[in-house]
Amino acid sequence: MAKEIHALESNNTWVLSPLPNGKTAIGCKWVYKIKYHSDGTVERYKARLVAKGYNQVHGIDYHETFAPVAKLVTVRLLLSIAAIKNWSLHQLDVNNAFLQGDLNEEVYMKLPPGFSHKGQPCVCKLNKSIYGLKQASRQWFSKFSTTLIQKGFHQSISDYSLFTFKSNHTTIFVLVYVDDIIITGNNDDAISDIKKFLAQAFSIKDLGNLSYFLGIEVSRSKKGIFLCQRKYTLDILSDAGLTGFRPSEFPMEQHLRLRPNDGSPLPDPTVYRRLIGRLLYLTVTRPDIQYAVNTLSQFMQSPCTTHLDAATRVLRYLKGSVGKGLFLSASSSLQLIGYADSDWAGCPTTRRSTTGYFTMLGSNPISWKTKKQPTISRSSAEAEYRSLATLASELQWLKFLLSDLDIAHPLPITVHCDSQAAIHIAENPVFHERTKHIEIDCHFVREKIKSGLLRPSYLRSFDQLADIFTKPLGGDAYKRLLSKLGVLEISIPPPT
Repeated sequence: MAKEIHALESNNTWVLSPLPNGKTAIGCKWVYKIKYHSDGTVERYKARLVAKGYNQVHGIDYHETFAPVAKLVTVRLLLSIAAIKNWSLHQLDVNNAFLQGDLNEEVYMKLPPGFSHKGQPCVCKLNKSIYGLKQASRQWFSKFSTTLIQKGFHQSISDYSLFTFKSNHTTIFVLVYVDDIIITGNNDDAISDIKKFLAQAFSIKDLGNLSYFLGIEVSRSKKGIFLCQRKYTLDILSDAGLTGFRPSEFPMEQHLRLRPNDGSPLPDPTVYRRLIGRLLYLTVTRPDIQYAVNTLSQFMQSPCTTHLDAATRVLRYLKGSVGKGLFLSASSSLQLIGYADSDWAGCPTTRRSTTGYFTMLGSNPISWKTKKQPTISRSSAEAEYRSLATLASELQWLKFLLSDLDIAHPLPITVHCDSQAAIHIAENPVFHERTKHIEIDCHFVREKIKSGLLRPSYLRSFDQLADIFTKPLGGDAYKRLLSKLGVLEISIPPPT
């Protein structure tokens, strides 16, 4: 606590002053946390002073609060390109990141608990941002991005957390997720200069080569990069008390259709909500549980015993596949490929269809999604066509992102679909009774095909990789498709 106060005062975070008339000082509190290494050992004990930002009043002591963070799709794409081009990957951590931002508003805070000031009563007038303030993340990102842009970086429009620097034959990329920073590029000397520049501008901790980022374990070899959340998975199993259960070979029973009122309501729904929330983050490196988690998340409001049993089945599957993760091959091509599928009227309650898509950069998995469609489709062709439109939007964004990453992508991008009717609707500007009710925004896929961005290709359902994102599959079909998704289990010791 004393170190935290000293750091705040050294940073000129506040000045002590009497509280002006008509002003209200917000409170603050201490938050204690134990930081761990990826192998579970204690890294350090941490005390942080946090302002009670929930007492702030909009328009008086804060205005805008939004701050972008890097999309995890961008993280996977950047790591995949680094693996293919054999670029080094570096990780930086900003010490007390939110304390770096300058405040535009006049904010007063009470003295920290356990500390006092001799003389007349006073409060802390904040010069800089502090953790807990509603605008803290926005002010930090604003200062960091401004500093990089002044250095000659350009901010990507496709992902505002990505910054690029190009000079002669040197290309450097900086990706920011709050206070965690990834740096990569084709010139190690230029990367070292950027790290020195950031260390002078901010309080930076150089963590060396990328090994543990946002709870994701990163292992690298000459063959590629392996992303895994082994420790995170073990923590989920340990908290649920299921470490001794028998493993399952696939996450959800085949043909299972869950309904809102299946079983008895859970006495404490927060247990279920916490579990599903943690499983949602696990899908960052585990597309194999995407459909199951998406289905279970639809019952967060009023979970029942049947839903918890299905969630337990997912945990049993994870117990037998703790070490599974994504493999980003260094020998992959730089060609985007997309797979789109749907499960027509798959929801037994609303009769809405489920969209599923999967994109790859060569052989490397990049993005995937399972999502219930917003409206009821009148035919399977319409449901498949809507899935194609969703995938087309994703591929267009990935194409923009590749351009920002200085990757010249050849066109068109092949899109695999197992519905010839949907392909026919997409390729031909016809309007008849099967298509005249479809919203105009879905026909955006036609424009992308006409412009040469996409090329639809028929693929039989047996080989459709996106099928795993639209319905629960049996053991054989599940294993066959999973082997093609880039999800592997590699015995690599966890990074420290």
